[in-house]
Amino acid sequence: MVPPWNDFSCHLRHSRNQACDCSGTGGTWARVHTCARNEMELKRCLRDWEDEGFRVTGSVCDVSSRSQREELLDFIFFVFNGKLNILINNVGTNIRRPVVEYTAKEYAILFATNFESVFHIYQLAHPLLKALRVGSVVFTSSISSFVSLKSMSIHGATKGNLLF
Repeated sequence: MVPPWNDFSCHLRHSRNQACDCSGTGGTWARVHTCARNEMELKRCLRDWEDEGFRVTGSVCDVSSRSQREELLDFIFFVFNGKLNILINNVGTNIRRPVVEYTAKEYAILFATNFESVFHIYQLAHPLLKALRVGSVVFTSSISSFVSLKSMSIHGATKGNLLF
């Protein structure tokens, strides 16, 4: 099994490094903590990664929930002794429909998940990243931030906000 996140392995070479991956994809470098909304899928991935020899722990977390984000980062603080080398945030969701058909609730879901959660997780992780003076942050955006894609206008706006 070749892990899909292998591209980032060059950033972290020593087994002392620790990462928080909020994308639900895990990591190869050292000690990694990931999260996902789906507990069964998370457990399956953790089992697979353990079988491959990766040091990955995980939490069930819906990052669109402010309180769950805070609980996640409190746990990360504890697990990694207040220090974090890298934060990778690949969270995102979309509801495909013409922009004039979105409900206020759908609009709020997209902004809470795709933008607010990313920004808030970064704010919460900042002290942990700063503790090592070499912290890195990776946010993934979307091509829909740059190119108009059918039924993805709101998604593009929320992901484009990550280009700060």
